[in-house]
Amino acid sequence: MEKRNLTVIREFVLLGLPCSAEQQHMLSVLFLCMYLVTVLGNMLIILAIGFDSGLHSPMYFFLNNLAFVDICFTSTIVPQMVVNILTDLKTISFAGCLTQLFFFISFVNMDSLLLCVMAYDRYVAICHPLRYTTIMNPHLCVQLVAGLWVVTYLHALLHTVLITHLSFCASNVIHHFFCDLNPILQLSCSDVSFNVLVIFIVGGLVALTPLICILISYGLIFSTILKITCSEGKQRAFSTCGCHLSGVVLFYGTSIAVYFRPSSYLAPESDTLSAVMYTVVTPMLNPFIYSLRNKAMKRAVEKMLCKGTVFQQQL
Repeated sequence: MEKRNLTVIREFVLLGLPCSAEQQHMLSVLFLCMYLVTVLGNMLIILAIGFDSGLHSPMYFFLNNLAFVDICFTSTIVPQMVVNILTDLKTISFAGCLTQLFFFISFVNMDSLLLCVMAYDRYVAICHPLRYTTIMNPHLCVQLVAGLWVVTYLHALLHTVLITHLSFCASNVIHHFFCDLNPILQLSCSDVSFNVLVIFIVGGLVALTPLICILISYGLIFSTILKITCSEGKQRAFSTCGCHLSGVVLFYGTSIAVYFRPSSYLAPESDTLSAVMYTVVTPMLNPFIYSLRNKAMKRAVEKMLCKGTVFQQQL
């Protein structure tokens, strides 16, 4: 038994999406297009915020970081998935799998925590407007984002290190399109009860605490909005929160369905399809959610594109 536990698996096989080979090739092209839209859309947000000095506020500072994280998030998963399908090389090295797992956990948690900070920013702006510039000062904003990066990297490092202490002596086939925690743990011939416990305790704290804070923030926001007598003021307040709430529902609705239900171990196909939503679809939709429904962002993008067109014509 001891010799069996010492068997070294040097690579994993990613099965990909639960569909036929022909369908996977079609989906890979679709996901590649979605990835390009994600990168271009989020880059447009970053450039527009940097271009327009009127958007140099805490809300857009956090949105800028969210756009950057979404680019990194999808870049960790989609290119590898597309290459594996199009080249029929579904293998990934053990070190490559752990690297992908580390950055995936980092970026998905950073997404979650940024949504929480953005909710707090909206709470201060609506519930304490006179103190907004004092509370949400640039120094605090930078400290918040830096602190979030530290938390996410430490959390990702914890899970990655725990994986390295497991033995893999049987199958090396991962029923997923990227290296995620649950599919990897299923392959281990070691006792993974401690890893599962850490996922639910530490992972639950990192994932559910922001969600609880978001719910509290918006509970206070809505109670404040309802006290506003002016209908125009109510509409303006709701419009500033609508985009963010859409992003929150889209992100948490799919991620919680994967990681916080016991049947996860018994239904890898449904988990894979849910994972597609928050790893591919959500980052692609975020630029549309935060730009098309935001007048200030739309004006900044239009102004930037117009100046770019004028510059090209002058050349």
